[in-house]
Amino acid sequence: MIEFSFQPVFEKQKDQTKYLKLELEGVTQKSHGEIDVLHVEPHVLQALAARAYRDVSHLLRSKHLDMLSKILKDPEASENDRFVAHDLLKNAVIAAEMVFPSCQDTGTAIVVGKKGERVWTASNDEEWLSRGIFDTFTQTNLRYSQVAPMTMYEEKNTGSNLPAQIDLQAVPGDAYHFLFIAKGGGSANKTYLYQKTKSLLNQESMHDFVRQAIVSLGTAACPPYHLALVIGGTSAEMTLKTVKMASCGYLDDLPTTGNAGGRAFRDTQLESEIEQIARETGIGAQFGGKYFVHDVRVIRLPRHGASCPVGLGVSCSADRQIKAKITSDGVFLEELERNPAQFLPTSLEDPNQEAISIDLNQPMPEILATLSRLDVSTRVMLTGPMIVARDTAHAKLKQLLDEEGALPDYFKQFPVYYAGPAKTPDGFPSGSFGPTTSQRMDPYVDEFQKHGGSMVMLGKGNRSAQVAEACKKHGGFYLGSIGGPAARLGKECITKVDVLAYKELGMEAIWKIEVKDFPAFIISDDKGNDFFNRPAAWQL
Repeated sequence: MIEFSFQPVFEKQKDQTKYLKLELEGVTQKSHGEIDVLHVEPHVLQALAARAYRDVSHLLRSKHLDMLSKILKDPEASENDRFVAHDLLKNAVIAAEMVFPSCQDTGTAIVVGKKGERVWTASNDEEWLSRGIFDTFTQTNLRYSQVAPMTMYEEKNTGSNLPAQIDLQAVPGDAYHFLFIAKGGGSANKTYLYQKTKSLLNQESMHDFVRQAIVSLGTAACPPYHLALVIGGTSAEMTLKTVKMASCGYLDDLPTTGNAGGRAFRDTQLESEIEQIARETGIGAQFGGKYFVHDVRVIRLPRHGASCPVGLGVSCSADRQIKAKITSDGVFLEELERNPAQFLPTSLEDPNQEAISIDLNQPMPEILATLSRLDVSTRVMLTGPMIVARDTAHAKLKQLLDEEGALPDYFKQFPVYYAGPAKTPDGFPSGSFGPTTSQRMDPYVDEFQKHGGSMVMLGKGNRSAQVAEACKKHGGFYLGSIGGPAARLGKECITKVDVLAYKELGMEAIWKIEVKDFPAFIISDDKGNDFFNRPAAWQL
C-alpha cells in the first residue's frame, strides 16, 4: 500500500533576487493570541504596483542587457545581429532616463501574487493593485492598449489600460510575494498550445517538433527571445501558465531532475540542444544571423497518461517583469539596471554607416523606383513623411473603400507605418513609437495596392505569402523595422506627429509623422522576392 506523501509540483529553491527596499509606511507585525500576523495597509499595495509598473516600463534586468552586449562581442554574430543588439542597447539607455518607455506597447498589466495566510490586508487586493496600475498608466508616458467589448462586435478603449489580469494565491507564511509583468501584444500572441501524445517523448521526435515550432514563431515578437518550452501539465491552463512563468525567469531555480512524486524540473540538456537548433535556423535577431534566442528554458511537468500538452512562448526584447515582496522587514522591489550604458561598447563603429538613404519627400513613383534598384535585405535609412495606421484604422479604410470605391489620397501618397504610439512626453515631438506586428494587416494588402495604397509598408516581422505576391503584382514593397527600440525611434528618429483621421480611436488613429534616419530593411520587393522566404538553412 502506498503511503501519502505530499510533493509540491513547483519545488523552488531560495530566492536569489537582489531587492531594493522601498520607503513605504503601512506594514506592521502584530500578535493575535499565539499567532503573529503581518498587517498591510491597502495603500501599500497601490504604491507598490505603481512603482513596479513605472520601473518595469523603463528598466531591464542586468542579465538581459549583458546578453545583448555579448552579441556585439561575438565574432560569429552576423552584422544584422550586431545592428539589432546595438539599437536595443541604445534604446535601453534612452528608456532608463525614465521619460520614454522601452516599448510603445506598454502592455497588459499582469500581477501574480502569493499571499501568506498570516498576511492581513482588510481590502480587496485586486482593487488596490489596480489603483496603482491606473496611477502609473495615467500619470506617465505609457499607452492605453486595453479595449472593452461594448457589444459582441464593438469595442472601446478603456482609457486607463485597465483591466489588469490579477491572479492571487493563498500560500503558507507571513509574506506577500509578487511578480509584475507588462506583456505586449506581440509576444503574447506568440504563446502556443499543442496537444501531443507520448510519441513526442523521444529525442528524435522532440527535435523535429522543436525545429518546426520555433520557426513558426517568426520575428514579429522582436527577437532575440527568451524562449520557454513546457512539456506536460495536468491541464492545458497549467501548461500555458508555466510557459509564462518560465519565460519570465520565474522558474529558473527549479530542480534539474524529476522524482516519483511528479515534481516539475528543468531539462538543462534539452535547453542546450534547443538553443543550438535555434541558432542553426539562421533567422537571427530579426534579419538573419545566429541570435534568434538569448536562452531557452525547458520545463517538464507531470501529465495525465492520455494527454501530453506542450506549451511554447517567448519573452521579447522588451523583457518586462519585476519581482516584489512584503515582509515584516518592509516592502521590497527587484532592483533593475539603471545604468544600461555600461553594456554599450564605446568603441563600436556606427552600424548605420552602410545603410542607403531614402528620401520620402519624393513622389511615390520615385520612391518605388529607388527601392526597385535595391536588393532584398538591404538596410535603408528613411527620411520624410509617413502615414501611421494599424488594425482598426485599416478596418476603417476598408469600409471607406467598399462604400466609396477609393482610398484617401494620403494613403496613396505616403508609405504606411504599422504602429501605435505611446503618449508624448512634454517637450518632445513624439512618444515611444516602434512598429507593431505587420502580419495582422496582411488581408488588406492586395486590395489596397490594387487601389494605389500601401505601396510601401513598414512594420515588424515576417508576413504571409500573399503579401509578397501582392507586391510583385502591384509593384509594392514591405520594409521591416527593428522591433524593440521604440524609445530610440520616438526620441531620435520621429520629428513630428499629427493626428490625420479618426482621432477618437486614440493610439489606433491615423497619424502623419515626419522621420529622420529611420532604420529599416527591404523584406519584400516588387519582383516577388521575400527575405523570410528565400532559400536558407531555416527553410524546412
